[in-house]
Amino acid sequence: MWKKLIKALAGGIRDLFPAYFALVMATGIISIGCHLLGMDWLAFPLFYLNLFCYAVLWLLILVRIFRYPSALLADLADHGRSAGFFTLVAGTNVLGSQFVILAANQPAALGLWVLGLLLWVFLIYAFFTIMTVKEQKPPLEAGINGAWMLAVVSTQSIAVLGMLIAGRFGVWKNAFTFVMLGFFLVGCMFYLVIISLILYRFFFFKIEAKDMTPPYWINMGAVAITTLAGANILLKGDPAFLADLVPFIKGFTLFFWATATWWVPLLFLLGVWRHGYKRYPLTYHPLYWGLVFPMGMYTVCTFQLSRALGMPFLLAIPTVFVYLALLAWTITFIGLIISLARNFQAVTGNSDPGSPANS
Repeated sequence: MWKKLIKALAGGIRDLFPAYFALVMATGIISIGCHLLGMDWLAFPLFYLNLFCYAVLWLLILVRIFRYPSALLADLADHGRSAGFFTLVAGTNVLGSQFVILAANQPAALGLWVLGLLLWVFLIYAFFTIMTVKEQKPPLEAGINGAWMLAVVSTQSIAVLGMLIAGRFGVWKNAFTFVMLGFFLVGCMFYLVIISLILYRFFFFKIEAKDMTPPYWINMGAVAITTLAGANILLKGDPAFLADLVPFIKGFTLFFWATATWWVPLLFLLGVWRHGYKRYPLTYHPLYWGLVFPMGMYTVCTFQLSRALGMPFLLAIPTVFVYLALLAWTITFIGLIISLARNFQAVTGNSDPGSPANS
């Protein structure tokens, strides 16, 4: 049995889904949302669970780097899977935000921000370089998917956590805030470019049920985290140079929040079309963490936007949406546990719960 388990684990690490850090992103942002809404009895257990998940996933990634580099490089060069690596950046920064907001641990957050920045620099330029120069490229309808929006999410996650730790930079705070504003604007640029390609794919190519994968929810999550980045700049940024830019930042931030809000009903309708009308089976896949994260992010960004714009009536939205996010997280986490249990059962040969495992 142990040989089978080791072999199965090795295969799982070799084929590890590049976007699995979306589990950390989803768990972290929902933990933050619970804390902001006074639900610490959920926020802190999710924080500790996220620490565990983050450590385990990094262990698996490191083993994959040293044991299966060819498989990892193949994913990095794949149009459909490569963008998933951006979850390493976003997951790292979401966990860093938890350290600031829940634990008031600025040094740990700073360390995670630096790690996230280094990962972003490597991955953003590796991704765009490889996608540009590779000789064999798929057609647009086969090559692009919602996971490409993770380029936006990872970029904005740098600005989100950066503004939470800006005070640690002392006399350099003004310069640091300026850089974070730059990340915010670059993320905005990425969204406007990539969403144009995704909508072109939606409107002018046939969409099958299997194509409408959960990462398309990141169409909404990307503008939600952009809203959060803008709100954090408004709440935490006080340099003089921002004074003239505040109306622009407020307007742009509200524009992206409105866009996120517009996406929500459409994505629910497309989900009903996929699973209700087309009867596509609803089974666990790590892709579903890409659905949970946007729901949690929409909760948090709306809460922070209400503070940044002085609009308390907006708080009615996160007080309801947090429960939808928690429901989605719970269902997906149960799916993960069941999937792991079934895989374990299949490896040990114990397909019948009442039969003894093979040794």
